Formats: sequence, C-alpha cells, structure tokens
Amino acid sequence: MNKRVLFLTATLIFMLACNMGASTPPPQSSELFLTLSASTPVTGTPVYFSNTAIPTSAFNSVIPGASTQGASSTLVVPTSSSTDQPTGKIVFTCQVFKVQASNQICIINADGTGFRRLTTDDSRQHYYASLSPDGQSVVYAAFREANVYEIYEMNLATGAVVQLTNRIGIVNGPEISPDGQSIVFKNTTVNSNRNLIMLMDRNGENVNNIPNATGWDPTWTPDGKYVLFASDMDGSVQLYTIRINGKELTKVSSLPSIRGRSDMSSDGRFIVTYSGESWKRDVYIMNADGSDARVLSPAGGNAQGPSFSPNGQWVTFTAYFDHPSDDHGCEIYIMRVDGSDLRRLTDNNYCDYQPRWGP
Repeated sequence: MNKRVLFLTATLIFMLACNMGASTPPPQSSELFLTLSASTPVTGTPVYFSNTAIPTSAFNSVIPGASTQGASSTLVVPTSSSTDQPTGKIVFTCQVFKVQASNQICIINADGTGFRRLTTDDSRQHYYASLSPDGQSVVYAAFREANVYEIYEMNLATGAVVQLTNRIGIVNGPEISPDGQSIVFKNTTVNSNRNLIMLMDRNGENVNNIPNATGWDPTWTPDGKYVLFASDMDGSVQLYTIRINGKELTKVSSLPSIRGRSDMSSDGRFIVTYSGESWKRDVYIMNADGSDARVLSPAGGNAQGPSFSPNGQWVTFTAYFDHPSDDHGCEIYIMRVDGSDLRRLTDNNYCDYQPRWGP
C-alpha cells in the first residue's frame, strides 16, 4: 500500500510540474488581418476590429488628425461605442453571374444584415445605383439596347420601377439631389463621344446638360447648389466642382491616377475618392478644397469607389483584402473616417462594387 501511495503522489507532482507556467500564447499581430478571411457570420454580424493594436505598416499614411510625435510602433483602434455604430443602407452593383453584361443591383444594411438583390432581369446589365435622400428608393442605370442605357427608379417598399429617360445615350451614375427634386447623371453621346454632366427633374423631364461640365461620376454637394465630378478636361483626371448653372467651375484635386467615383461628407467639409495604378488603388480623403489629401484605406486592398455614411463618420468602399488579384474577389467594406475599425459587409464568390451609402 505504501508503494502505491508513493507512486500516486509522485505522479501528481509530475503532472503539476508539467503545467506550471503554461499559458495560451498571445495572438501575433500578423494574425490580425487573417480574420478578414473568415466568412461573414450568417447572422449578418460583420467582421471587425475593436480595441486592437494594428501595426502601423498596415496603413499607407498617418491617420488623419493623429500626431506622429512620440508615436509607438502600433496604432490602437478605439473600442466601438454602442451609440456610434453604422446605420442606414448601402446599395451596390453585385456581379452575381460573374459576367458584366448581367450585373445586378443589391442592397445591404450598414451593420451587415438584410442583404438582398433588388433587380430581377438576368439578361441585362444594371449598375451605378444610389439611394434617395429619404432612403425610400434607388436610382440606377440599366442596358436597353446597343449604345442606349436608361435611368430607372425603384421603390424599395413595393419594388415598383419607373423608367426616367428615353434613348438619350449611354447614361449612368444617377444621383438624386438633397432636396429630392432633381437627378444629376453622366451621358455619353454616341455621335460626339463626349461625356456630359446632365440634370433632369425627378420624374425624368427637362433634361439638360450642365454648361461647361464634361466628365463622369457626378455627386451633389450637401447644399444642392454644386456638383462634384471627375474629368480629364485639363489632361489628367481630377475632381471638379461646378454650380448647376454651369458657373464657378473649379478644379479641387491634384492626385495621380484618379479614376472617378467620389463623394462629399454631409457637412461639406471633406471629399473621399480613390487613386492609384491598376490593382494598387487606395481610398483618399481630403478637405473640400482639395487640400491635405491623404490615404485613408489600409494598404494592400486595391480599395475603390468610396462613399460617406449619411452622418459623415464612416466610409464604404470596395476592396480585395480577402482575395487579392482575383477579378471576382471584391467585397464591400466600411471603415471610420480616421481609417480605423475596418469591417467587411459582404462575402460572396463574385464581385460587389460601386457602393453608395444612404439612410
């Protein structure tokens, strides 16, 4: 019996010794962005980072407003507040058939829930959607016939669709004015091949071009008096603003390789756009006059097509963080206007792009 007791005692001491000092190793910073590869939960809760140390190498530039004096090697993302979460809806182009000619329009809530496809015609292309100022409808462009696209408005509650244009050219990028009375859009005329910035009434009547405005991707300033758009009228592609009467044309950006899609914050203080060479694009934020332009999106995502949230505290965009260099790998993301709290909203095996945020 004494030998058995001694054996059990020795075994217990050995087991305790083996576990002394053992603990779960802390996660390495290199593992952080691996969470982006996880599937979006079926509950709709997006993948996001909260109160997490992110290596500064993950960002292309200093976070706007942050001081670099005495900065440490990591950037601490503040914990999200329950009263400071994204709201509203984001409408976007969803390439559900992996073929551009069959692009559709989809919508998702800003918290990652409520994903649904809006358009139902599998045989033609739909793109460049945006939400009305009251969030009750969506305007978009869709193919009708060779060299002819039309602008449509869909009621989100009923699904009813109204055609607003009638064979005026290759139209896209429609956006309803802040007062809900007018629509700005781009029209490429077949005969002249010019990209005109045009206006029409909300019901599609009184179609006219804005004098002196040639370009694409128009969006309204918050007061509804000006339009922000991209143009190569001066050689390189830059952003311009112009009064809707064609006066006060002003170049506001000076960035290399701007593509077009941009947006202005609801308080009129900031502009977001994107710039960069193919597969190396980044979202930029700048003051409304074009000054202090800096990279906003994390590095390596080929980030494009940004849009502000209605309260101006968040930005949505499309990027390839999960599937780099994959033509079908773009997903919809959001981040705060300081570049933190990156969240992925979609997780599909096809491309989701051209997001526009609304209430």
